Amino acid sequence: MSTDRTRPAGRRDQSGPRSAPSGPRSASTGPRPTPGGPRSVPPQRSRRLQPHRPQRPHQWFAERLLAVLSGQRPVHWMLGHTIGEAYDQLAELAPSTPLRATHGSRPVLRHCRGAQPATGVVEAFASIAAGDRVRAMAFRLEQGADQRWRCAAVELGGERLTAGVPGLR
Repeated sequence: MSTDRTRPAGRRDQSGPRSAPSGPRSASTGPRPTPGGPRSVPPQRSRRLQPHRPQRPHQWFAERLLAVLSGQRPVHWMLGHTIGEAYDQLAELAPSTPLRATHGSRPVLRHCRGAQPATGVVEAFASIAAGDRVRAMAFRLEQGADQRWRCAAVELGGERLTAGVPGLR
């Protein structure tokens, strides 16, 4: 066990906390560094230091639905997270993997927004990009008596439209 009180017991390096003195200082060593002075280290911006904002239910479900509809996860992965016809809709959509990767580019969630038309209900939409394709996905979430959100409906849209090709809108 270490007798140095400025360093945790298992730490072996010689540096201690920046604010703790490294030992007795004599008048000949000069003044101690002040916060914000030339020896201080500027604060680092990091995601760790920012307050954690929990992911909203519609964003979480959009990621899960994308994983199933792109073939990255099996349909039964959503079994406990769906109610009503939503699981049947997923089981019908998933085998064709409508959001699969195109030309080696993995589909990603571009935007996800939700609206709360009533208490315990969220209607959400998301846009998913894979290569040059952008698809739309809409889904409805309902909060049960156990306060858990479950997907109640899923729809896909967004047929690929190419600008400048006659006959396509």
